[in-house]
Amino acid sequence: MSDAILSLRGVKTDIAQYHILQGVDLDVPRGQVTMLLGRNGVGKTTTLRTIMGHWRARAGTIRLDGDDIAQAPTPAIARRGVGYVPENMGIFSDLTVEENMTLAAASGPLERERLEWIFGAFPALRTFWRSEAGNLSGGQKQMLSIARAMAEERKLYLIDEPTKGLAPAIVSTMAGALRDLKRRGASILLVEQNFSVARALGDRAAVMDDGRIVWTGEMAELAGDAALQERLMGLSMETA
Repeated sequence: MSDAILSLRGVKTDIAQYHILQGVDLDVPRGQVTMLLGRNGVGKTTTLRTIMGHWRARAGTIRLDGDDIAQAPTPAIARRGVGYVPENMGIFSDLTVEENMTLAAASGPLERERLEWIFGAFPALRTFWRSEAGNLSGGQKQMLSIARAMAEERKLYLIDEPTKGLAPAIVSTMAGALRDLKRRGASILLVEQNFSVARALGDRAAVMDDGRIVWTGEMAELAGDAALQERLMGLSMETA
């Protein structure tokens, strides 16, 4: 894909004796939201962690804006403008919301305009600005995790299951914030099990199975074809 901000070719990743990624080929178009979908345990989280350098690829290339980052350390990948929101949130529980956000803005003080935009997306963070992050509810912690990635404009956002286990009202807030980030032209690779969120946010979709990408195409095409969903993932978006 000529305007892909991120391209993976033949990426293989092992964890201990297990071959998790078995030759992943994936393109993430610039300025679009790419949904990484599939059943549990097929390699979606490992794909994000490999891109971010938490797991080292045994083979293959990972190109960010044309440069191979497959063997780069995680801090160097982050400095290249990649924001990562892990499934386990990755916040500092003993620090306040303010301190978490300040640390996330690595290049300097938080810009007031950007902070007000984040407060607009997640009003609870303004309310609990001086509170320790460990005292937040689960949904508020997830908001903070997303907000940390949004503290600066990133070249690419990797987001792992941001709505998992959240109440419907919090899911709606989270989806609205991600939709706003998308409107700002962000490039996002998003793992998401909530298919209504995937359908609403995704421009393109890539479906994984057994450590490989088995289908890529427009999100609208996948969302509109129940038989294709059943064949690829064993379920239908209409009933999910």
